Amino acid sequence: MATKAPIDDPEYETLARHVHGEVLRPGDDGYEDARSIWNAMIDRKPAVIVRPTGTADVVTGVEFAYDRDLPLSVKGGGHNVAGNAICDDGLTLDLSSMSSVRVDPTTETARVGPGATMADLDHETQAFGLATPGGVISTTGVAGITLGGGIGWLSRKYGLSIDNLRSVEVVTADGEVVTASEDENPDLFWAIRGGSGNFGIVTSFEFDLHEVGPEVLFGPIVYPYDDASDLLARYEEFARDAPRECAVWANSVAAPPLPFIPEDVHGTTVLVLMGFYAGDLDEGEAVLEPLREFGDPIADAVGPMRYTEAQSLMDDLYAEGARNYWKASNFTALGEETIDTIVEYAERAPTPESEILVHQVGGAVNDVEPGATAYPHRNTEYIATVAARWEDPANDDECIAWVRECHDALAAGATGGTYVNFEGDSEGSERNAYGENYDRLGETKTAYDPENVFRQNQNVKPAE
Repeated sequence: MATKAPIDDPEYETLARHVHGEVLRPGDDGYEDARSIWNAMIDRKPAVIVRPTGTADVVTGVEFAYDRDLPLSVKGGGHNVAGNAICDDGLTLDLSSMSSVRVDPTTETARVGPGATMADLDHETQAFGLATPGGVISTTGVAGITLGGGIGWLSRKYGLSIDNLRSVEVVTADGEVVTASEDENPDLFWAIRGGSGNFGIVTSFEFDLHEVGPEVLFGPIVYPYDDASDLLARYEEFARDAPRECAVWANSVAAPPLPFIPEDVHGTTVLVLMGFYAGDLDEGEAVLEPLREFGDPIADAVGPMRYTEAQSLMDDLYAEGARNYWKASNFTALGEETIDTIVEYAERAPTPESEILVHQVGGAVNDVEPGATAYPHRNTEYIATVAARWEDPANDDECIAWVRECHDALAAGATGGTYVNFEGDSEGSERNAYGENYDRLGETKTAYDPENVFRQNQNVKPAE
């Protein structure tokens, strides 16, 4: 590929003529909105943004960037904390217009566009009492969360998003449109499932669906932080034997100003146990009952609610527009040293919105062999995400340092692996994210993207 000068007017006009969707340059109406993403720390300015209406537009955008050796980034829901969806001085494909969801209730499958959010997917599937695992915030993009693995409330029962993926349509680096499944281009299908956006642009996902809801048992139990070490140890003991219908996440965070939390507690550090149960509601009440008896909770808001409500309940706490930096570690168990580290760092979090969130995994996720998909972390029982969230750019250094120091301190009890979707750095954690599958991913990269066109990610380089 020969490097050319920045896009000139004739080139831009040619691109605009061949694209049915919008084509935007700096100064155009809609450009600022198209380049904005969930994490306000990311302030990149593409030379041109293409908003495709279909696969043909995606092909045109890929070929245009390839011919000019432009950086190429892909924006789905725009929720990725590392901000890989936007590039400087290159071409960004904003797929948000490609948000269709088509459900087939007979085969219990859904065909989903790359611009759809989990809210779009859940809205359509729940009309038939169906769902597929993925996400805990409804504004999360289906494409991004799936390509990195896809952890959600249903994962212990039904696996990751990628474990429920039947097939994908992919635009490769040379502009070819291919289908990947267990039977067609199986090497690409293997790599897509956890290898992030390294191998092409997925323009259609086909998912298996499962009967869920419409009501589930869900909500927070809030405890004071005085006995956090003991509470986390008891949480780990509970989680170890919990049925697969149940998932409980433990969050060390300042109490938000929610109506069910007493006002005098707002802003103080608390332990929030988020309980979820997908199954018979009476059975769920019995399963979650021990969580309510760990001590004297400040608040208990667990109750039946619609699955779509559970998926969106925390949206306001993770709204777009704040500055965010995360790092994540995988664990097979939460030992005493790990718990003490969580408590120590949570008590000196730099902002009230910053948190250390323990995600319960295991269950069906770990039924799959580590080499069966590109996502390798099939022994993980917990993911601890250290997440700073703040408003003032003057606090960048303090917040980032807190995350990194806590992450380093947690390393002693961790497996060394990480979940790519929870990584705040745009590069540097590839071996941790892809683990023992990295070398095979490099070989697949050589086959489908030998010039590393798709490099705006936790990048897998072509094998030499």
